[in-house]
Amino acid sequence: MKKRNLNYLLLIPALYLSTACSRPGTAEGESGVSTEIKASEWPRSVSYEIFVQSFCDSDDDGIGDIKGMTSKLDYLTDLGIEAVWLMPMSPSPSYHKYDVTDYYGIHPDYGTMEDFKAFVAAAHDRNIKVVIDLVVNHSSNQHPWFLEAAKDEKSPYRDYYVWAHKDDPQTKGEGKTTGDDSRNVQHWHEVKGSDYKYFGYFWGGMPDLNFDNPKVRQEIYKVGRFWLEEVGVDGFRLDAARHIFPDDRPDDNHAFWEEFKAEMQKVKPDVYLVGEVWGESDIVAPYMKGLPALFNFELSWKILDALKTGNGDSIAVHHERMRDAYQQVNPNYVDATILSNHDQNRIMSEVNGDPNKAKVAAALLFTLPGAPYVYYGEEIGMQGKKPDEQIREPFLWDTKTNDDCRTSWVTPKFSTEQTVKPVAQQAQDPNSLLNHYKAYIRLRNSSKALALGEIEPVNVNDRAISAFTRTSPDESVLVLHNLSGKEVSVAIPASVQDHKQLMHQHNGAKRNGNTAQLPAYSSLILRK
Repeated sequence: MKKRNLNYLLLIPALYLSTACSRPGTAEGESGVSTEIKASEWPRSVSYEIFVQSFCDSDDDGIGDIKGMTSKLDYLTDLGIEAVWLMPMSPSPSYHKYDVTDYYGIHPDYGTMEDFKAFVAAAHDRNIKVVIDLVVNHSSNQHPWFLEAAKDEKSPYRDYYVWAHKDDPQTKGEGKTTGDDSRNVQHWHEVKGSDYKYFGYFWGGMPDLNFDNPKVRQEIYKVGRFWLEEVGVDGFRLDAARHIFPDDRPDDNHAFWEEFKAEMQKVKPDVYLVGEVWGESDIVAPYMKGLPALFNFELSWKILDALKTGNGDSIAVHHERMRDAYQQVNPNYVDATILSNHDQNRIMSEVNGDPNKAKVAAALLFTLPGAPYVYYGEEIGMQGKKPDEQIREPFLWDTKTNDDCRTSWVTPKFSTEQTVKPVAQQAQDPNSLLNHYKAYIRLRNSSKALALGEIEPVNVNDRAISAFTRTSPDESVLVLHNLSGKEVSVAIPASVQDHKQLMHQHNGAKRNGNTAQLPAYSSLILRK
């Protein structure tokens, strides 16, 4: 199950910044950041992905819920978060809830619609936007539409789904996967006692909706209007956006999302839409007419490869190439950048639990262009590898004896107190991963160049170093990251030697004359 922004920009008032920082024009050590400006702008600000089931349990039933999540909004404010993306919350027979049985409801394990409306109001009071997962590629096979369609070929809901006779050649020849976002090898599924099969790209429990049927499209627009108008969410993350129509009909996929955007803008002109399209930039770019924000999976792969090889010199070059491809389609696109999400092995596990590599990964995420997303627990170094349940394990707020909202719906295999220090402990450690995330998010939120500026790769003739400038009309910043396990000294090119003011450093990086001295896994950020 894979998951799925906009060119309307809303300036959000300043969030609480949790530590003292210097004024512009002064040089500080680890965090020489100004609190006097608020540079980030929704939707180009830092968002946080939450799996409600694992986040915070308010009623001690072992399952995370909306009231628990509401109680942790101040934690998100302190972290510097300006929007949340909530994985599905609607009624569903599965723990992950990507197979929806009621598009207008809240799963009772999570609470009530009134609980959720209270969450939205509390988030908005803190200037945090609320984006929900909208799963429209498919429904559950327990959805009333499908139950009716399966038992009666003459049902008005029959054409809500895609059917073929069991002898139809298109239902044969299974046995290979068809995309990065599905490991399923069977896409046509039987109904007991029927001569017809139905299409379900991901698995039999998720029959695909038939978007060639205009009635289905109207049903989905009605669902979207409900959540925007009646509930007050700010937008949607669109699941499986590449698969509304089959892979051999990409133009139809692109056109549908343009139509969807137009319908949603009728009720909320500044609606935020972010899509899930697994693929490289040439596949992703055409979707940006209808989905002005898309997750940049390709960049996450490039960052991970750079961390594993210790070669960071091409990251900015790849990003510039992606940017050019996206801007040709939509000059106002929003690049939703990630390190990992609920469908990928957690970044800390991918770097074999090395906190130095995890810190460099975060430094890259928050200094490269884009609108970064933090997957819950990434900021405390939670670990996890497939299967999916093990990359969605319970969040660790405190030691188990003191943790009043840790969930227990699944027994954690990777993120335990033996492998991950909980929030309460990391908050007291100035060198913790959590405080590293806070420092970089504050840095980004208070720098126009880092939040909104253009990128230009800088060649320092060393493969270990990711070097680039970020430039806005009123600020220019030089960024240097050492992705290797060895100390590196590089000459600062003449074209950027005017970047002399220390803005931020990590792991002892410093400028010495026209040389940057970069210890292993360190970062140096200089302002012009």
